[in-house]
Amino acid sequence: MKDRLLIYNARIVDRDRDIKKGAILIEGKKIAGFPTKDAVKQMMADSKVSKFDARGNTVLPSFVDMHVHMRDPGLTQKEDIRTGCMAAAAGGFGTVVLMPNTNPVISSQDMAVFNDNKGNDLGFCRVIQSVSITKDFDGKTITHLNKLNNKIVPLITEDGHEVASSAVMLNAMNVAKEKKIIVSCHCEDPDLAEEARALRKKALSLLNKRKLTREDKAKAKKILKQAHEILAVAEDTATFRNIRLAQEAGVHLHVCHVSTEQCLDAIKLAKKNGQNITCEVTPHHLALNCQKGDNKFQIVNPPLRPESDRLAVVKALMDGTADLIATDHAPHTQSDKASGSPGFSGLETAFATSYTVLCLENGMSLKKLSEKMSARPAEILGLKDCGLLEEGMNADITIVDTDKIWTVHGEDFASKGKYTPLEGKKLTGEIVATFYNGKLVFQA
Repeated sequence: MKDRLLIYNARIVDRDRDIKKGAILIEGKKIAGFPTKDAVKQMMADSKVSKFDARGNTVLPSFVDMHVHMRDPGLTQKEDIRTGCMAAAAGGFGTVVLMPNTNPVISSQDMAVFNDNKGNDLGFCRVIQSVSITKDFDGKTITHLNKLNNKIVPLITEDGHEVASSAVMLNAMNVAKEKKIIVSCHCEDPDLAEEARALRKKALSLLNKRKLTREDKAKAKKILKQAHEILAVAEDTATFRNIRLAQEAGVHLHVCHVSTEQCLDAIKLAKKNGQNITCEVTPHHLALNCQKGDNKFQIVNPPLRPESDRLAVVKALMDGTADLIATDHAPHTQSDKASGSPGFSGLETAFATSYTVLCLENGMSLKKLSEKMSARPAEILGLKDCGLLEEGMNADITIVDTDKIWTVHGEDFASKGKYTPLEGKKLTGEIVATFYNGKLVFQA
Protein backbone atom coordinates (compact mmCIF):
# COMPACT_ATOMS: atom_id res chain seq x y z
CA MET A 1 0.00 0.00 0.00
CA LYS A 2 1.34 3.39 -0.95
CA ASP A 3 1.61 6.12 1.67
CA ARG A 4 -1.81 7.70 2.04
CA LEU A 5 -2.45 11.25 3.16
CA LEU A 6 -5.86 12.80 3.73
CA ILE A 7 -6.11 16.58 3.60
CA TYR A 8 -9.50 17.37 5.11
CA ASN A 9 -11.64 20.29 6.30
CA ALA A 10 -10.70 22.22 3.17
CA ARG A 11 -12.10 24.41 0.45
CA ILE A 12 -10.85 22.89 -2.82
CA VAL A 13 -10.24 25.21 -5.77
CA ASP A 14 -8.63 24.97 -9.18
CA ARG A 15 -9.48 26.28 -12.64
CA ASP A 16 -12.45 23.92 -12.93
CA ARG A 17 -13.82 23.52 -9.41
CA ASP A 18 -14.67 25.31 -6.20
CA ILE A 19 -15.79 22.88 -3.50
CA LYS A 20 -16.70 24.82 -0.39
CA LYS A 21 -15.94 21.99 2.04
CA GLY A 22 -14.23 18.76 1.12
CA ALA A 23 -11.16 16.56 1.29
CA ILE A 24 -8.44 15.37 -1.03
CA LEU A 25 -6.67 12.02 -0.83
CA ILE A 26 -3.04 11.55 -1.80
CA GLU A 27 -1.49 8.14 -2.45
CA GLY A 28 2.27 8.22 -2.83
CA LYS A 29 3.09 11.10 -5.19
CA LYS A 30 -0.33 11.32 -6.83
CA ILE A 31 -3.79 12.70 -6.15
CA ALA A 32 -6.06 9.71 -5.58
CA GLY A 33 -9.39 11.52 -5.47
CA PHE A 34 -11.88 13.47 -3.43
CA PRO A 35 -13.45 11.18 -0.81
CA THR A 36 -17.06 11.54 0.28
CA LYS A 37 -18.02 12.49 3.84
CA ASP A 38 -18.54 8.82 4.74
CA ALA A 39 -15.18 7.84 3.25
CA VAL A 40 -13.50 10.66 5.18
CA LYS A 41 -15.03 9.39 8.43
CA GLN A 42 -13.67 5.90 7.75
CA MET A 43 -10.19 7.22 6.91
CA MET A 44 -10.13 9.42 10.01
CA ALA A 45 -10.40 6.23 12.06
CA ASP A 46 -7.72 4.43 10.03
CA SER A 47 -4.30 4.72 11.69
CA LYS A 48 -2.60 3.82 8.40
CA VAL A 49 -3.81 7.04 6.79
CA SER A 50 -1.88 10.23 7.61
CA LYS A 51 -4.01 13.31 8.16
CA PHE A 52 -3.59 17.03 7.58
CA ASP A 53 -6.26 19.39 8.88
CA ALA A 54 -6.59 22.32 6.46
CA ARG A 55 -8.58 24.19 9.15
CA GLY A 56 -11.04 25.54 6.65
CA ASN A 57 -8.32 26.99 4.42
CA THR A 58 -8.15 26.61 0.64
CA VAL A 59 -6.37 23.83 -1.23
CA LEU A 60 -5.00 24.91 -4.62
CA PRO A 61 -2.80 23.20 -7.22
CA SER A 62 0.72 24.45 -6.58
CA PHE A 63 1.76 27.36 -8.76
CA VAL A 64 3.87 27.09 -11.92
CA ASP A 65 6.34 29.93 -12.52
CA MET A 66 7.70 30.34 -16.06
CA HIS A 67 10.26 32.99 -15.10
CA VAL A 68 12.69 32.59 -12.19
CA HIS A 69 16.32 33.57 -11.64
CA MET A 70 18.23 31.32 -9.23
CA ARG A 71 21.67 32.71 -10.14
CA ASP A 72 23.25 29.25 -10.15
CA PRO A 73 26.03 28.76 -11.28
CA GLY A 74 28.35 31.69 -10.76
CA LEU A 75 26.22 34.24 -8.94
CA THR A 76 25.32 32.26 -5.86
CA GLN A 77 25.97 35.15 -3.48
CA LYS A 78 22.58 36.39 -4.76
CA GLU A 79 20.78 33.02 -4.74
CA ASP A 80 21.51 29.37 -5.32
CA ILE A 81 19.30 26.50 -6.38
CA ARG A 82 18.76 25.31 -2.81
CA THR A 83 17.67 28.68 -1.40
CA GLY A 84 15.72 29.42 -4.57
CA CYS A 85 13.80 26.15 -4.32
CA MET A 86 13.12 26.79 -0.63
CA ALA A 87 11.74 30.21 -1.57
CA ALA A 88 9.60 28.58 -4.25
CA ALA A 89 8.13 26.14 -1.73
CA ALA A 90 7.49 28.97 0.73
CA GLY A 91 5.68 30.83 -2.06
CA GLY A 92 3.49 27.84 -2.96
CA PHE A 93 5.25 26.95 -6.22
CA GLY A 94 5.58 23.35 -7.38
CA THR A 95 7.34 24.02 -10.70
CA VAL A 96 9.79 26.76 -11.69
CA VAL A 97 11.47 27.54 -15.01
CA LEU A 98 14.97 28.95 -14.53
CA MET A 99 16.49 31.64 -16.72
CA PRO A 100 19.91 30.99 -18.32
CA ASN A 101 21.65 34.32 -17.50
CA THR A 102 24.09 32.73 -15.08
CA ASN A 103 27.89 32.61 -15.15
CA PRO A 104 28.59 30.72 -17.35
CA VAL A 105 25.43 31.19 -19.40
CA ILE A 106 23.32 28.01 -19.72
CA SER A 107 23.80 27.33 -23.43
CA SER A 108 23.53 23.56 -23.75
CA GLN A 109 21.15 20.78 -22.90
CA ASP A 110 23.79 19.10 -20.73
CA MET A 111 24.13 22.24 -18.61
CA ALA A 112 20.35 22.45 -18.35
CA VAL A 113 20.05 18.82 -17.25
CA PHE A 114 22.73 19.40 -14.60
CA ASN A 115 20.66 22.20 -13.05
CA ASP A 116 17.44 20.20 -13.43
CA ASN A 117 18.96 17.32 -11.49
CA LYS A 118 20.52 19.59 -8.91
CA GLY A 119 17.15 21.19 -8.20
CA ASN A 120 14.99 18.10 -8.44
CA ASP A 121 17.24 16.10 -6.11
CA LEU A 122 16.47 18.63 -3.36
CA GLY A 123 12.79 17.68 -3.46
CA PHE A 124 11.28 21.13 -2.81
CA CYS A 125 9.84 21.68 -6.31
CA ARG A 126 10.35 20.70 -9.94
CA VAL A 127 13.11 22.64 -11.72
CA ILE A 128 13.10 23.18 -15.49
CA GLN A 129 16.21 24.94 -16.75
CA SER A 130 15.84 26.97 -19.95
CA VAL A 131 18.66 27.51 -22.47
CA SER A 132 19.91 30.72 -24.11
CA ILE A 133 18.83 31.60 -27.66
CA THR A 134 22.40 32.47 -28.67
CA LYS A 135 25.43 30.69 -27.27
CA ASP A 136 26.82 32.52 -24.25
CA PHE A 137 24.57 35.46 -25.21
CA ASP A 138 26.98 36.28 -28.06
CA GLY A 139 24.09 37.52 -30.21
CA LYS A 140 24.96 35.41 -33.23
CA THR A 141 25.65 31.69 -32.60
CA ILE A 142 22.62 29.36 -32.59
CA THR A 143 24.14 25.99 -33.58
CA HIS A 144 23.58 24.66 -30.02
CA LEU A 145 19.81 24.83 -30.61
CA ASN A 146 20.02 21.92 -33.04
CA LYS A 147 20.91 19.60 -30.14
CA LEU A 148 17.92 20.47 -27.94
CA ASN A 149 15.05 18.10 -27.13
CA ASN A 150 11.81 19.88 -26.28
CA LYS A 151 10.91 17.23 -23.69
CA ILE A 152 13.99 18.32 -21.72
CA VAL A 153 14.28 21.98 -22.75
CA PRO A 154 10.78 23.29 -23.59
CA LEU A 155 11.85 26.92 -23.70
CA ILE A 156 14.72 29.08 -24.94
CA THR A 157 15.28 32.69 -23.95
CA GLU A 158 17.85 35.47 -23.93
CA ASP A 159 16.28 36.82 -20.74
CA GLY A 160 17.98 39.92 -19.42
CA HIS A 161 19.04 40.63 -22.99
CA GLU A 162 17.54 40.90 -26.45
CA VAL A 163 18.84 39.30 -29.64
CA ALA A 164 19.76 42.48 -31.51
CA SER A 165 19.97 40.95 -34.98
CA SER A 166 16.57 40.28 -36.54
CA ALA A 167 18.19 37.78 -38.91
CA VAL A 168 19.68 35.78 -36.02
CA MET A 169 16.39 35.89 -34.12
CA LEU A 170 14.41 34.71 -37.15
CA ASN A 171 16.84 31.84 -37.76
CA ALA A 172 16.60 30.84 -34.10
CA MET A 173 12.82 30.96 -34.29
CA ASN A 174 12.86 28.72 -37.35
CA VAL A 175 14.90 26.12 -35.47
CA ALA A 176 12.61 26.41 -32.44
CA LYS A 177 9.53 25.97 -34.65
CA GLU A 178 10.99 22.77 -36.11
CA LYS A 179 11.78 21.44 -32.64
CA LYS A 180 8.50 22.62 -31.06
CA ILE A 181 10.33 24.75 -28.52
CA ILE A 182 8.88 27.98 -27.11
CA VAL A 183 10.82 31.19 -27.79
CA SER A 184 10.49 33.33 -24.67
CA CYS A 185 11.45 36.94 -25.34
CA HIS A 186 12.81 39.65 -23.08
CA CYS A 187 11.56 42.36 -25.42
CA GLU A 188 13.86 45.35 -25.10
CA ASP A 189 15.70 47.17 -27.88
CA PRO A 190 19.40 46.89 -26.88
CA ASP A 191 20.49 50.33 -28.12
CA LEU A 192 17.65 52.12 -26.37
CA ALA A 193 18.27 50.04 -23.25
CA GLU A 194 21.91 51.16 -23.29
CA GLU A 195 20.81 54.80 -23.41
CA ALA A 196 18.52 54.18 -20.44
CA ARG A 197 21.32 52.47 -18.51
CA ALA A 198 23.51 55.54 -18.95
CA LEU A 199 20.75 57.72 -17.54
CA ARG A 200 20.22 55.34 -14.62
CA LYS A 201 23.94 55.46 -13.88
CA LYS A 202 23.78 59.25 -13.84
CA ALA A 203 20.82 59.20 -11.46
CA LEU A 204 22.52 56.69 -9.17
CA SER A 205 25.62 58.86 -8.90
CA LEU A 206 23.35 61.57 -7.50
CA LEU A 207 21.47 59.24 -5.17
CA ASN A 208 24.74 57.79 -3.82
CA LYS A 209 26.11 61.17 -2.74
CA ARG A 210 27.14 61.34 0.89
CA LYS A 211 25.21 64.56 1.38
CA LEU A 212 22.05 64.00 -0.60
CA THR A 213 20.09 67.22 -1.06
CA ARG A 214 16.47 67.71 -2.00
CA GLU A 215 17.73 69.12 -5.31
CA ASP A 216 19.73 65.95 -5.97
CA LYS A 217 16.68 63.78 -5.28
CA ALA A 218 14.50 65.84 -7.61
CA LYS A 219 17.12 65.75 -10.37
CA ALA A 220 17.63 62.00 -9.98
CA LYS A 221 13.88 61.43 -10.13
CA LYS A 222 13.66 63.45 -13.36
CA ILE A 223 16.56 61.49 -14.93
CA LEU A 224 15.02 58.15 -13.92
CA LYS A 225 11.73 59.26 -15.48
CA GLN A 226 13.59 59.90 -18.75
CA ALA A 227 15.16 56.44 -18.51
CA HIS A 228 11.76 54.84 -17.95
CA GLU A 229 10.28 56.64 -20.94
CA ILE A 230 13.09 55.36 -23.17
CA LEU A 231 12.63 51.84 -21.78
CA ALA A 232 8.92 51.97 -22.63
CA VAL A 233 9.85 52.67 -26.27
CA ALA A 234 12.49 49.92 -26.04
CA GLU A 235 9.91 47.37 -24.86
CA ASP A 236 7.29 48.42 -27.41
CA THR A 237 9.56 48.36 -30.47
CA ALA A 238 11.21 45.04 -29.57
CA THR A 239 7.81 43.47 -28.90
CA PHE A 240 6.44 44.62 -32.26
CA ARG A 241 9.53 43.23 -34.01
CA ASN A 242 9.43 39.87 -32.26
CA ILE A 243 5.73 39.42 -32.94
CA ARG A 244 6.38 39.96 -36.65
CA LEU A 245 9.39 37.62 -36.72
CA ALA A 246 7.47 34.92 -34.85
CA GLN A 247 4.59 35.30 -37.29
CA GLU A 248 7.02 34.70 -40.15
CA ALA A 249 8.55 31.64 -38.46
CA GLY A 250 5.25 30.24 -37.19
CA VAL A 251 6.84 29.63 -33.80
CA HIS A 252 5.22 29.78 -30.37
CA LEU A 253 6.27 33.19 -29.03
CA HIS A 254 6.05 33.83 -25.30
CA VAL A 255 6.51 37.46 -24.28
CA CYS A 256 8.07 37.96 -20.86
CA HIS A 257 7.03 40.48 -18.19
CA VAL A 258 4.81 42.65 -20.40
CA SER A 259 4.42 46.06 -18.80
CA THR A 260 3.08 48.60 -21.33
CA GLU A 261 -0.41 49.13 -22.69
CA GLN A 262 0.90 49.30 -26.27
CA CYS A 263 2.58 45.89 -25.99
CA LEU A 264 -0.59 44.37 -24.56
CA ASP A 265 -2.62 45.85 -27.43
CA ALA A 266 -0.17 44.37 -29.96
CA ILE A 267 -0.36 40.94 -28.31
CA LYS A 268 -4.15 41.09 -28.20
CA LEU A 269 -4.25 41.88 -31.94
CA ALA A 270 -1.79 39.07 -32.74
CA LYS A 271 -3.96 36.60 -30.82
CA LYS A 272 -7.06 37.84 -32.62
CA ASN A 273 -5.26 37.19 -35.91
CA GLY A 274 -4.59 33.59 -34.88
CA GLN A 275 -0.89 33.86 -34.06
CA ASN A 276 0.60 31.37 -31.59
CA ILE A 277 1.52 33.88 -28.89
CA THR A 278 1.31 33.90 -25.10
CA CYS A 279 2.49 36.37 -22.51
CA GLU A 280 3.11 36.83 -18.81
CA VAL A 281 2.84 39.72 -16.37
CA THR A 282 4.54 40.05 -13.00
CA PRO A 283 3.00 40.66 -9.57
CA HIS A 284 5.08 43.83 -9.15
CA HIS A 285 3.73 45.31 -12.38
CA LEU A 286 0.23 44.39 -11.21
CA ALA A 287 0.59 46.09 -7.85
CA LEU A 288 3.01 48.99 -8.21
CA ASN A 289 3.57 52.04 -10.38
CA CYS A 290 6.50 54.40 -10.83
CA GLN A 291 4.71 57.41 -9.42
CA LYS A 292 5.98 56.75 -5.93
CA GLY A 293 9.34 55.63 -4.62
CA ASP A 294 11.59 56.31 -7.61
CA ASN A 295 14.97 55.42 -6.12
CA LYS A 296 17.97 53.19 -6.62
CA PHE A 297 16.28 50.21 -4.94
CA GLN A 298 13.16 50.32 -7.13
CA ILE A 299 15.06 49.62 -10.37
CA VAL A 300 13.78 46.62 -12.30
CA ASN A 301 13.67 45.61 -16.00
CA PRO A 302 11.17 46.41 -17.36
CA PRO A 303 10.71 49.29 -14.93
CA LEU A 304 7.61 50.03 -12.92
CA ARG A 305 5.31 51.96 -15.21
CA PRO A 306 2.78 54.82 -14.87
CA GLU A 307 -0.60 54.02 -13.34
CA SER A 308 -2.26 53.83 -16.77
CA ASP A 309 0.05 50.95 -17.72
CA ARG A 310 -0.49 49.22 -14.37
CA LEU A 311 -4.24 49.33 -14.92
CA ALA A 312 -3.74 47.96 -18.44
CA VAL A 313 -1.79 45.02 -16.99
CA VAL A 314 -4.61 44.28 -14.53
CA LYS A 315 -7.19 44.50 -17.32
CA ALA A 316 -5.12 42.19 -19.53
CA LEU A 317 -5.25 39.46 -16.91
CA MET A 318 -8.95 40.00 -16.34
CA ASP A 319 -9.87 39.81 -20.04
CA GLY A 320 -7.45 37.01 -21.01
CA THR A 321 -4.96 38.99 -23.08
CA ALA A 322 -2.30 38.07 -20.51
CA ASP A 323 -2.10 34.31 -20.09
CA LEU A 324 -0.37 33.97 -16.79
CA ILE A 325 1.44 35.46 -13.83
CA ALA A 326 5.20 34.89 -13.57
CA THR A 327 7.34 36.33 -10.81
CA ASP A 328 10.58 37.25 -12.61
CA HIS A 329 12.11 36.46 -9.20
CA ALA A 330 15.45 38.27 -9.46
CA PRO A 331 17.26 38.28 -6.10
CA HIS A 332 20.27 40.49 -5.37
CA THR A 333 22.50 41.21 -2.42
CA GLN A 334 21.80 44.44 -0.59
CA SER A 335 24.99 45.99 -1.98
CA ASP A 336 23.95 45.02 -5.53
CA LYS A 337 20.61 46.76 -5.05
CA ALA A 338 22.35 49.83 -3.62
CA SER A 339 24.46 50.02 -6.78
CA GLY A 340 21.38 49.81 -9.01
CA SER A 341 21.10 46.13 -9.99
CA PRO A 342 17.66 45.60 -11.56
CA GLY A 343 15.21 43.12 -10.07
CA PHE A 344 13.30 42.05 -6.97
CA SER A 345 12.74 38.84 -5.03
CA GLY A 346 9.17 37.80 -5.76
CA LEU A 347 8.44 34.12 -5.16
CA GLU A 348 7.30 34.53 -1.57
CA THR A 349 4.94 37.45 -2.17
CA ALA A 350 3.50 36.43 -5.55
CA PHE A 351 0.27 34.80 -4.42
CA ALA A 352 -0.64 37.40 -1.81
CA THR A 353 0.12 40.27 -4.19
CA SER A 354 -1.91 38.73 -7.02
CA TYR A 355 -4.79 37.72 -4.75
CA THR A 356 -4.95 41.16 -3.14
CA VAL A 357 -4.87 43.09 -6.42
CA LEU A 358 -6.88 40.79 -8.67
CA CYS A 359 -9.39 39.04 -6.41
CA LEU A 360 -9.99 41.54 -3.60
CA GLU A 361 -9.56 44.79 -5.52
CA ASN A 362 -10.79 43.78 -8.99
CA GLY A 363 -13.21 40.91 -8.46
CA MET A 364 -11.34 38.05 -10.14
CA SER A 365 -12.49 34.65 -8.90
CA LEU A 366 -10.04 32.40 -7.10
CA LYS A 367 -10.69 29.82 -9.83
CA LYS A 368 -9.47 32.30 -12.44
CA LEU A 369 -6.42 33.21 -10.36
CA SER A 370 -5.59 29.51 -10.05
CA GLU A 371 -5.79 29.26 -13.84
CA LYS A 372 -3.35 32.15 -14.24
CA MET A 373 -0.85 30.82 -11.69
CA SER A 374 -1.15 27.06 -12.24
CA ALA A 375 -3.23 25.57 -15.06
CA ARG A 376 -2.29 27.94 -17.88
CA PRO A 377 1.50 27.97 -17.38
CA ALA A 378 1.44 24.17 -17.01
CA GLU A 379 -0.53 23.91 -20.26
CA ILE A 380 1.86 26.24 -22.11
CA LEU A 381 4.87 24.19 -20.94
CA GLY A 382 3.19 20.95 -21.99
CA LEU A 383 3.06 19.64 -18.41
CA LYS A 384 0.13 17.26 -18.16
CA ASP A 385 0.80 16.14 -14.59
CA CYS A 386 0.26 19.41 -12.70
CA GLY A 387 -1.69 22.65 -12.65
CA LEU A 388 -5.05 21.11 -11.70
CA LEU A 389 -6.44 19.06 -8.83
CA GLU A 390 -7.39 15.91 -10.67
CA GLU A 391 -7.09 12.21 -9.91
CA GLY A 392 -3.78 10.87 -11.20
CA MET A 393 -2.01 14.23 -11.25
CA ASN A 394 1.06 14.98 -9.16
CA ALA A 395 0.25 15.80 -5.55
CA ASP A 396 1.69 19.31 -5.86
CA ILE A 397 -0.67 21.12 -3.53
CA THR A 398 -0.63 24.52 -1.87
CA ILE A 399 -2.86 25.47 1.06
CA VAL A 400 -3.65 29.16 1.47
CA ASP A 401 -5.43 31.24 4.09
CA THR A 402 -7.37 33.75 1.97
CA ASP A 403 -8.37 35.79 5.03
CA LYS A 404 -4.93 36.26 6.58
CA ILE A 405 -3.59 39.82 6.44
CA TRP A 406 0.16 39.98 6.88
CA THR A 407 2.98 42.50 6.59
CA VAL A 408 5.83 41.90 4.15
CA HIS A 409 9.31 41.77 5.69
CA GLY A 410 12.10 40.71 3.33
CA GLU A 411 14.26 39.53 6.22
CA ASP A 412 11.77 36.68 6.69
CA PHE A 413 12.31 35.35 3.14
CA ALA A 414 13.86 31.94 2.53
CA SER A 415 15.49 33.55 -0.51
CA LYS A 416 18.94 35.10 -0.13
CA GLY A 417 17.51 38.18 -1.85
CA LYS A 418 15.91 40.13 0.99
CA TYR A 419 14.94 43.24 -0.98
CA THR A 420 11.29 43.68 -1.95
CA PRO A 421 9.50 46.83 -3.09
CA LEU A 422 6.59 45.59 -0.95
CA GLU A 423 8.54 45.98 2.30
CA GLY A 424 6.18 46.98 5.10
CA LYS A 425 3.04 46.62 2.97
CA LYS A 426 0.02 44.66 4.16
CA LEU A 427 -1.20 41.91 1.84
CA THR A 428 -4.00 39.38 2.12
CA GLY A 429 -3.47 35.68 1.51
CA GLU A 430 -0.88 33.56 3.30
CA ILE A 431 0.75 30.32 2.17
CA VAL A 432 -0.08 27.89 4.98
CA ALA A 433 1.56 24.76 3.58
CA THR A 434 3.05 23.40 0.37
CA PHE A 435 3.18 19.73 -0.65
CA TYR A 436 5.43 18.56 -3.46
CA ASN A 437 4.95 15.01 -4.80
CA GLY A 438 2.79 14.35 -1.75
CA LYS A 439 5.38 15.44 0.81
CA LEU A 440 5.13 18.48 3.04
CA VAL A 441 7.94 20.83 1.98
CA PHE A 442 6.80 24.04 3.65
CA GLN A 443 4.58 24.97 6.56
CA ALA A 444 4.05 28.45 7.98
